Amino acid sequence: MDFNNFYNGQEFETYKYLGAFVHMNGVTFRTYAPAASHVTVIGEFNDWQETPMNRCGNGQFFEATVSNAKPGQMYKYRIYNNGSFVDHCDPYMYTSEVRPNNASIIFDMNQYTFHDDAWMNQRFSEDMPINVYEMHFGSWKKPGEEADDWYTYREMADLIIPYLKENHYNFLEIMPLNEYPNDLSWGYQPTGYFAPTSRYGTPDDLRYFVEKCHENNIAVILDFVPVHFAIDGFGLNNYDGTPLYNYPNDAVGKSEWGTCNFQHSRGDVCSFLNSSAYYWLKEYHIDGLRLDAVGNLIYWQGNSGRGENREAIRFVQNFNRGLKQRIPHTLLFAEDSSSYQGVTRPVEQGGLGFDYKWDLGWMNDTLDYFMKTPEERPSFYHKLTFSMMYFYNEHFILPFSHDEVVHGKKTIIDKMYGEYEEKFAQVKALYMYMFAHPGKKLNFMGNEIAMFREWDETKEPDWFLLKYPMHDSFLHFMRELNNIYLTHPSLSQYDFSERGFKWVDCHQEQDCIYVFKRMSDQETIVAFFNFHNVDKTYTYKVDQPETLNLLLNSDNELYSGKSHNLDKEIHIKNEIEMTLPAYSAQFYIVK
Repeated sequence: MDFNNFYNGQEFETYKYLGAFVHMNGVTFRTYAPAASHVTVIGEFNDWQETPMNRCGNGQFFEATVSNAKPGQMYKYRIYNNGSFVDHCDPYMYTSEVRPNNASIIFDMNQYTFHDDAWMNQRFSEDMPINVYEMHFGSWKKPGEEADDWYTYREMADLIIPYLKENHYNFLEIMPLNEYPNDLSWGYQPTGYFAPTSRYGTPDDLRYFVEKCHENNIAVILDFVPVHFAIDGFGLNNYDGTPLYNYPNDAVGKSEWGTCNFQHSRGDVCSFLNSSAYYWLKEYHIDGLRLDAVGNLIYWQGNSGRGENREAIRFVQNFNRGLKQRIPHTLLFAEDSSSYQGVTRPVEQGGLGFDYKWDLGWMNDTLDYFMKTPEERPSFYHKLTFSMMYFYNEHFILPFSHDEVVHGKKTIIDKMYGEYEEKFAQVKALYMYMFAHPGKKLNFMGNEIAMFREWDETKEPDWFLLKYPMHDSFLHFMRELNNIYLTHPSLSQYDFSERGFKWVDCHQEQDCIYVFKRMSDQETIVAFFNFHNVDKTYTYKVDQPETLNLLLNSDNELYSGKSHNLDKEIHIKNEIEMTLPAYSAQFYIVK
C-alpha cells in the first residue's frame, strides 16, 4: 500500500494491506488505529486471550502473525486508549458472525475462481436498455415464516435468475449486502464495508451468485453507503478511541438516521471508502454501484441551505474517477434528490462523474399526478411535461424504488386514484408512460404484481395474489412491456438526445391526453395516453401518410382491460380520429 496515497485519499487497495490474511505460516492480522496506545487480537485461536500486535508501517498501524490461526475462526481487535479498551470487529473483515453476534471470521479469499471473463470484458453502452429489478435479498422469497428465515446466496441464484429472465429484466440491483447489525436498517447502517452479510452465506457464496447472474446476461448492481455508518460501538464508531472515521462534532457527525457521518475531509477515510467500492467491483465482479444519499455528500446534512460540503464533493469526484480508471465498464448510479448540476457530467468537465442519476423529481411529479382526481388533473397537466424541460441536463434513470412503498406512502398501485379496477387501469397506463419516457428504468420487487400491502423486510411479497386474475394479468402485462422495452431500440437508443424524443401533442389539458414519439436509427414508436376517466376521441394528424402497427394497448382484454377486436394496423393519409379508452395507453410502430 502506498502510504502517501492512503493519507491523501488516493488509495484504492487498502484491503490488500489491512485485514486478516491467510498464508502458510498462519494468519497475519493488520489494522489501522493511529490514536491507540496499543492493540491486541483476541479470538478462538488464543482462547480469547490477548495476543499483542506490534506497530508497523509508519507506526500508526498494528500487526501480529498467529501461527495456529486458521480460516473459520472468530476474532476481534481489542483497542486500548487512555487506559480503557473496546473490542471491535475488523473494519476489513471478509465475513462475520450472524447478527446479533459481531465477531469477525477469518476467511481465505483466494479459493474461488471466476469463469466470467467474456462478460467482464464487455462494455456497457449509453444507448443500451437498462431495466433494473431492485430487490431486498432477505425478503424476495423466504423458505419459512420467520423473519430470519432466509435463502442463501447460492439458493437464491436458482430462484431469482429464472424469474428475471422470464420477466425480461437485464439488471438486478440489490439493497446493501455489506454486514449490518440492525435488520430494520435494510443494510443502510453498515459495520462491515468489506464483508457481505453472513445472513445469506459466505463471500464465495455471493461470488457464485454474481457469476450465475453473469452466465445469464444479468448485470448486478450493489447499493453502496458512502455517507454514514452504524453507531454500534463494536464497529467504526470511535474505532481507535477517537473519532477516526466520524466527525468529532455531533452537529455534523450525526446523521438524520441516527448514524455516524463519515469525515470525508480525512484522506484515510476516503481511502477506506475508495477501497471498499473497488473491492466489491474487483473481488466480487459487481457490475456497478448505486451510491446512497448523494445529496448528503453534496450538502452538509443534505441541506442545501447549509452550503456545499466541498471535501465530500472532492471525495465523490476522486472516487468515481478512480473507479472508472481501474474498471472502465463499471456503472455508477447516484441516488440524489438535490438540484445540484453536473451529477452525471465527467469529472474532467467539473461534474461528479456518475453514469446515471435517479430522477426523483420525475418520480414525485408523476406519482403526485396519478393521485389526483380526474377533475383535478387538467390543472396539473404539465406535471407530466415538465421533466422534458430539464431532462437533457443529466443522464437519468426513472425509479419506483423501495422508498416509495414503505412508511405509509402506499404501494405504487395503491397511490392511483379511484377504486380497485380504476387503479389497475391507471397503473398499466402509468407504466407505459414510464417506459416510453426517456431514461433508464428501475422497479422494486412487488411492483410487478400490483401489491397493495407496503413492503415489509420480514415478509416476502404477496405472491399469492397471482391466483387472482387482475394481478396475474398485470404481471403478464409487465412482462410484455419489459420485453418491448428490451427489444425496441427506439425506447432507449437516444435516451439523452433530442434525436430520441418528440412531442406530438402536449396541449390537451382538458382531455388529459399526451402524445409523443420515441425514435431510433431503426424505428419510431408513437405513444398515446389518456389519463382521464372517460373515453376520449383524439384527432391524430400527420404530415405524410403513415401506417401504425399496434404494439401494446394497456386496455387489452388480455390484461383485464375492456378492449377487444383491436385494430392491429391503422392507415393514415392526413388525419384520423382515434378512440382512446379511459385511463389507457397505446404504443404503435410507425411504418
